[in-house]
Amino acid sequence: QVQLVESGGGLVQAGGSLRLSCAASGFTFSLSTMAWYQQAPGKQRELVATITYIGITNYADSVKGRFTISRDNAKNTVYLQMNSLKPEDTAVYYCNTEAFPTQRAYWGQGTQVTVSS
Repeated sequence: QVQLVESGGGLVQAGGSLRLSCAASGFTFSLSTMAWYQQAPGKQRELVATITYIGITNYADSVKGRFTISRDNAKNTVYLQMNSLKPEDTAVYYCNTEAFPTQRAYWGQGTQVTVSS
């Protein structure tokens, strides 16, 4: 079955950095678009970044220039490097895929990122 397992969250001071990882299994990772979403308390889940199977990336305006999404197809893992973190980045971060070939959406369990001011 499809599994997405996030790791790397934690507590960091404003201006600091974290790298999130999402280990994927159970589908054809190398042909699937991967994404990271964030959900802050009391808010809807929002798209942070996407990366296609050929490495084309897209970012929310709020994280452009600070966050970088990348993937390692040999390890079936997608990453989110988060730099210059702000308190407003505090959220649960979820890994997502529309798995090839069905395009069915799957979610990880989420990892908490807390940025203190």
